[in-house]
Amino acid sequence: MSSTEIAIPRRLPILSVNKVLLPGTNMRLPVQSTKNLNLVQSKILGRNTLASTIVGVVPSEYTDNTTQTSDDLLLHPIGVAAVVVQVTGTNWPRTSYTLLVQGLCRFKIDSIIQETPYVVAAVTQLDHLPEDHEVLEENVTNLIEELRNKANTLVDMLNLSPNVLQKMKKILSEVPNNQLPDITASLSLVQASHNEKLSILDAIDLNKRISRLLPLVQKQIEALESIKRPPKDKDSIIAIRGGRRIDTRLPGRSNDEDDTEDLDEKLSNAGLPEAAKKIADRELKRLKKMPPAMPEHAMLRMDLDEDHYGLDDLKKRVVEYLAVRRLKNSLRGPILCFIGPPGVGKTSVGQSIAKTLGRKFHRIALGGCSDQSDIRGHRRTYIGSMPGRIIQGIKQAGTKNPVILLDEIDKLGRGIHGDPAAALLEVLDPAQNFSFTDHYVNTPFDLSQVLFVATANQQSTIPGPLLDRMEVITVPGYTRDDKLHISKRHLIKKQLQEHGLTDKNLTFTDEALMEIINKYTLEAGVRNLDRQIAAVCRSIAVKVAESKNPEASNFTLDVTEINQILGPENFEYEKWESVTQPGVAIGLAWTSVGGKIMYVEASRITGTGKLTLTGQLGDVMKESATLALNWLKSHAPLLDIVTETVEKSDVHIHFPAGAVPKDGPSAGVTIVTVLVSLFTDKVVRSRTAMTGELTLRGYVLPVGGIKEKVIAAHQAGIRRVILPEKNEKNLVKVPQSVKDDIEFVFVKNVREVILYAFDQTFPKLQKSETLSDSILSKL
Repeated sequence: MSSTEIAIPRRLPILSVNKVLLPGTNMRLPVQSTKNLNLVQSKILGRNTLASTIVGVVPSEYTDNTTQTSDDLLLHPIGVAAVVVQVTGTNWPRTSYTLLVQGLCRFKIDSIIQETPYVVAAVTQLDHLPEDHEVLEENVTNLIEELRNKANTLVDMLNLSPNVLQKMKKILSEVPNNQLPDITASLSLVQASHNEKLSILDAIDLNKRISRLLPLVQKQIEALESIKRPPKDKDSIIAIRGGRRIDTRLPGRSNDEDDTEDLDEKLSNAGLPEAAKKIADRELKRLKKMPPAMPEHAMLRMDLDEDHYGLDDLKKRVVEYLAVRRLKNSLRGPILCFIGPPGVGKTSVGQSIAKTLGRKFHRIALGGCSDQSDIRGHRRTYIGSMPGRIIQGIKQAGTKNPVILLDEIDKLGRGIHGDPAAALLEVLDPAQNFSFTDHYVNTPFDLSQVLFVATANQQSTIPGPLLDRMEVITVPGYTRDDKLHISKRHLIKKQLQEHGLTDKNLTFTDEALMEIINKYTLEAGVRNLDRQIAAVCRSIAVKVAESKNPEASNFTLDVTEINQILGPENFEYEKWESVTQPGVAIGLAWTSVGGKIMYVEASRITGTGKLTLTGQLGDVMKESATLALNWLKSHAPLLDIVTETVEKSDVHIHFPAGAVPKDGPSAGVTIVTVLVSLFTDKVVRSRTAMTGELTLRGYVLPVGGIKEKVIAAHQAGIRRVILPEKNEKNLVKVPQSVKDDIEFVFVKNVREVILYAFDQTFPKLQKSETLSDSILSKL
């Protein structure tokens, strides 16, 4: 038997896949696991020509504990050497590639000689590509002829277009004899299961290969013939897949078919309303027709939890928004605008929405945009005219219904060429955007099918008319516990991969991660935390590279080692310190990077009643201080303070960390407590902090940021927190472990604040009719 041998290398880089590639056939293979990604980046993308790249394509044997993206897979002993014909890929939302490969010949894995960063195996070639006129034994020739006839019979029974039918018959007539079994098994003619295709791959002998394939072809023919006969029972259900009818009892039935059947049965028994049932049936039909390799096949079953930790309110609102749009089959409605500090995931939520919906994603950066032509486009009479960013984005997305993210919408400018914010009104208004006219296109374009999502860092700088078209969803900063979970779930894995390390090389203890979070980062998001973890990985990468056995190197980092790698701490979070003198109280403040405790200090000297404030305060906080001093003057007799003493004292109130700007009304109750302590010479209760807005009449109004403030108080060691009565409902969002360690007091007016803020009592205040029973019971 003459043959044309293929000179494949004795060592092959291994691409583990969940499909079965057979010699002589082409297949597109998605690259998802870390080792496969490393192989593509190191061995394929670095070559000048793909034709010189031969890889070993080996089926992976999945267990109950592995997934498609897992590297912990069992490799099948037989694979196919393949040449890489084409590589396509993307870096969003994560790095992924798709390879077009052509199978050459079978090989056997003798041993694994490298496991990281990708698998390399020593192999032995098992078969060859035949010559066109290779002479076969008579019994094999008879089997080949029988297989060719049955394959042609099967083609005739399928509902194929004339062009496809002609193409199929041409392939079957011209394919070399030795390749016919592999080609037939790979075509969409035969519904073979994964295991059945593996059995054909394992059949090195041509006779055995044909013998294993013939029964599958015969079953396919019998299944199509049975369509003419009525089914006898439920187990004989005939499923329609891709225009062909296939008996679901055949061994070729896939897991996806099982899934869709289960969904079909559940929908039938759900008792849905007629309108909902129509929508569900339509989506199920679309899912059945969709090839499993399409991204949307998996995305329809995902939600935002995969890519984002926390942000429960945000994710809940996004899911509600998408559910309504799905049921209405329309996108008309308010535009979602995510407002929050940098680095908390606003942009990536927009990407996840597009991924979940299976839509194209396009981001438009509006920061610094000061020309309305950026939105509406230029008229063609101008030199260098072009469409606006909206139409350009739709063109780049290649579809009329993408998800378009309007990033940094609060940073729009206004120049001599018009107001881009005003131009955006027509884009975002559901009552107008069905006929948006770009000056360059100069014809109405329907934007009603585009899903617009906007992001901003602050609401105050968004123009009012534009804000009115959007529904604001606040994205809060992450707490330290949130950052710990994000580090363990996302950041560490990402940085290990980017630095060529594995979780066996480097392990972070929880204490080490909290050390980085508490002392080396101060932010609402996680960008700087990501950089610090990257710095640690770089340091460990050097040690691993210098070791004699890198694969066996294992480093477990604790607090001491983190300090040695990152150096002196960058930040120091406030810790509770005992208040031992009058004129000092602890307030709670909200910042863009979370909550914090704030010591407010005051002193007085004889003077003319002048009030001095230091600590880089904003106008609102200055007004709170003035209100507090005026309340003290008007209520001095109830506190046994001589009114003249207050009026003839120059008061200096200081807020530490003077380099940090501070503003907001929530320091009102803290300031009045400091002044009472200063003029009564009484010390504020130990481990007590407070927040609340003060009115001139002495009422305490609710404030924002309760969750962040309470968590900051808990981390600082505070054990009593005074809050406005109307903020009690906000404690629902505070972790239970935090609430268990803190005593909360809810107050309606300043008198209640003062009575609870001091260990000593004020008899005249205590007799006041404005006090609530709950406060009196705690005194």
